[in-house]
Amino acid sequence: MSQRLLVVEDSKPIATVIKQIARSLKYEVVVATSLAEVEELLSHDNDFFVATIDYSLPDALDGEAIACVLSHGIPGVVITGKMDDDTRQKILAQPVIDYIPKENSQAFLYLKRILHWQQTNGDNAILVVDDSSAARNHIVELLKRRNFVVHTANNGIQALEKLAQHKNIKMVITDLEMPEMGGIELTNEIRKKYSREQLAVIGISGASNGIHSARFIKNGADDFLRKPFCPEEFYCRITQNIESLNNIAKIQHAANTDYLTDLSNRRSFFRSAEQRVVEYVKRKVPYVLAMIDIDHFKKVNDNYSHEAGDQVLKVIALYMRKHFGAGLTARLGGEEFSVLLHGVDTDQLYNKLDDFRREIAVASMPIGEEHISTSVSIGVVFDSSESLSQQINLADSALYVAKENGRNQITISGAEEE
Repeated sequence: MSQRLLVVEDSKPIATVIKQIARSLKYEVVVATSLAEVEELLSHDNDFFVATIDYSLPDALDGEAIACVLSHGIPGVVITGKMDDDTRQKILAQPVIDYIPKENSQAFLYLKRILHWQQTNGDNAILVVDDSSAARNHIVELLKRRNFVVHTANNGIQALEKLAQHKNIKMVITDLEMPEMGGIELTNEIRKKYSREQLAVIGISGASNGIHSARFIKNGADDFLRKPFCPEEFYCRITQNIESLNNIAKIQHAANTDYLTDLSNRRSFFRSAEQRVVEYVKRKVPYVLAMIDIDHFKKVNDNYSHEAGDQVLKVIALYMRKHFGAGLTARLGGEEFSVLLHGVDTDQLYNKLDDFRREIAVASMPIGEEHISTSVSIGVVFDSSESLSQQINLADSALYVAKENGRNQITISGAEEE
């Protein structure tokens, strides 16, 4: 279901630009051109995710529409052509998401970022650590305007407990001086468990001594804010650090994922499989390592085109996700895939692989105007005591036998010699 954006704007060209931006982000847009229209609309329909509010309207020249929209619990971004200091202070005195001066095209690029953040910040949890309830509540209120999930703690010890409980926390904002465990010690403890790529830390302090910012940074913090801070600076620091974490996550995902199928790539599979096999052996959990190859894949490329071949690879990946959701799946290269599964026993694991094989064999894959049928051959190793690389070699040898014996079948390593 699309999220709804209320655009309060009397300028048709500006309203059109905002609508285009919003629709590119999948918002459903409703436009109101005056305060009277806003009041009439919100009297019977106030189910909006966010609003953009023009500061000056024909019947509301001094920002009256802002309070009207906010009073209905709708988060608002103020867009203004009037940008003196008094106006700025008047806007920031209200619980708005942000304000944007109508200065140039950059304003609309910034608006697009804000509307995007409102959609995505719900995936980012932030932990606020401060023994002062007033200071803590102020930061929490600022964060909730931006749609973040927020957790709180009174001191460093509580903060470490909350981090252990909530795995989706991406940032910790911590005060310097607190009972039991202060901000510097907390930051130090956090960095023993969480890298900068996993978790951002922002230190805050009302102390006038400038050394505290350096102490925070040297102990592993990413940033520092001196209290009292203005909301604009606060949001800039928060957003910059969250975006940095998200960019790192995207880079890591790209480095570990096959670009075509979105399964793990070869390097990522080997690293993760090695760790899982050690754990399975330690816990005596039955597991299987399987090598999977698409039969006669060259004919697909030759007869239908390489684009069709790419589509077949993507469809095979979808079937792998369907059948092996809890397992580790990868495209190792070309038409070769691999999966590492654990389960109740050998028979259950074999049946999962065979269900996958049989569904591929009867599937008709719609590729453009064509329907392509194919099959897969599978070589497997069960609960081996060999190293991972040796297990892969054994599964690969079993896969070769499956191919030699007519394809569209599963061969178990060792069984081919019986």
